[in-house]
Amino acid sequence: MTGGLFTLGESMGIFVADGIGPIEHARGFTLAVGGAESNVAVGVARLGGSATWLGRLGPDSAGSLITGRLKASGVRVWALPDDAPTGLMIRYRRSAQFIHADYHRAGSAGSRLTPADLPLPAVESAGVLHVTGITPALSDTARATVFAAVEAARAAGVPVSLDVNYRSKLWSRFDAAPVLRDLAARADIVFAGPDEAAIFVDAADPLDGLAKLGPAEVILKDGARGCTALIDGDRYSVPALPVTAIDPVGAGDAFVAGYLADRLDGAPPSRRLGTAIAAGAFAVTVPGDCEGAPTRAELAALTGTDINR
Repeated sequence: MTGGLFTLGESMGIFVADGIGPIEHARGFTLAVGGAESNVAVGVARLGGSATWLGRLGPDSAGSLITGRLKASGVRVWALPDDAPTGLMIRYRRSAQFIHADYHRAGSAGSRLTPADLPLPAVESAGVLHVTGITPALSDTARATVFAAVEAARAAGVPVSLDVNYRSKLWSRFDAAPVLRDLAARADIVFAGPDEAAIFVDAADPLDGLAKLGPAEVILKDGARGCTALIDGDRYSVPALPVTAIDPVGAGDAFVAGYLADRLDGAPPSRRLGTAIAAGAFAVTVPGDCEGAPTRAELAALTGTDINR
């Protein structure tokens, strides 16, 4: 389907330890799926949009699980078979405040994306191409694939969305800075946390710093402080919604999905940001990466307003 979200990256199987405390005391694990790009695809689909996710998956149960769950969420899955195993994550809550994750993704199927994997007609007919700073850190070929997709989208006049999504376990700030700066300069929409933006722009004014690189829409996600944005020259500030937080994982991806879903729907900036804040707030009330992605009806119930399409 044309005109929707197209995104690419690595999805992983996730073993989430039950309860709170050291992992050796966990009594069981919940099997889930996650990945920043596929989380956003799920979020857009749950909000009624069209979303396609592209990635490589191994010949294993984790790969099958990812395909099944994404399709069940309404995402069009472009899964490329690979001989390497699907990446895995083991996550546990060490305390009420600290979440720990161990990644098993070196040499994974998802890291073996290549530019030849790109279905260029699908990229060129998308409403938005969404990429993150995670995939370029996985391998040289994955990085080349992200840049190839961005260039194809730009040439076709497709808006490019970037969520910086810096991961220190994948690369250093020094190595990440030039790549993230280059991607931000090629993007139309950039999402970042204040600390992430400070990797490659002036931390004193990250909104202006990111905007000077070229994107017309810059959105700073700042957790419980809400968000600030500079969109087509206008500044916005939206406070967070007061909710009972259960699990912060996936909130940033839900925020991005809310913004992009409304942008694809032609909504004005103020509505996009309001939906983004509400989606992120809803996500923290539910455990898991994308399990908490809300529907329009659920957002309306959370905010007490009619934000249906």
